Amino acid sequence: MNVLFCAYRDWAIEIVLDVTKKFKEHSFNLISNKDELETTLKTIDYDLIFFIGWSWMVENQITEKFFCICLHPSPLPKYRGGSPIQNQVINGETVGAVTLFKMDNLVDHGPIIFQKDISLTETLPKIFSEICRVGAIGIVDIITKYPNISLIPQDESEATYFDRRKPTMSEITISDIQNLTSLELYNKVRCLQHPYPLPYVICADGKKLFLLETKIDD
Repeated sequence: MNVLFCAYRDWAIEIVLDVTKKFKEHSFNLISNKDELETTLKTIDYDLIFFIGWSWMVENQITEKFFCICLHPSPLPKYRGGSPIQNQVINGETVGAVTLFKMDNLVDHGPIIFQKDISLTETLPKIFSEICRVGAIGIVDIITKYPNISLIPQDESEATYFDRRKPTMSEITISDIQNLTSLELYNKVRCLQHPYPLPYVICADGKKLFLLETKIDD
């Protein structure tokens, strides 16, 4: 079986390495950008293509021709769209999920193949560590069962969508300090750490003071 992984982020590569070391009988390839994707699909007919932490839109002709699977760190159909971890934590969610779904021509819309809850109460590095662990479990399960894969349609009545957060949205403003609770500010800081745009305050001299860690007084 030929399997292609499309990934470039550190945590996504970690998942790929964890998965591939568990199989010896399959052929795996890894590409890290859109140009490589277009090139490799011209020469190899893949059984499965996994998109993990992928930032580029995937053309309909690809999802229609190949069995494409996307990893999305939210309990789909909730939190479709960009920055799912940040949007969940900032909204006060304490339980998220790792979802693997068959891609179609709509964003985060296709039928679900695998979904497992994860905690969102830890620091961002720990959250991503859990995404890696659970994501690898899900991908291994899919590869092992292929082609006998169950597809569960998403419940559109439960669907929510959020845009990708912009760097300017990481500012901690005077209004935030006056109107948000300590827990709300704590959540905003802890989910906006490297590699994402760091939270910051603008000081009297116009410079940004970046906030790397916070703690709530007991």
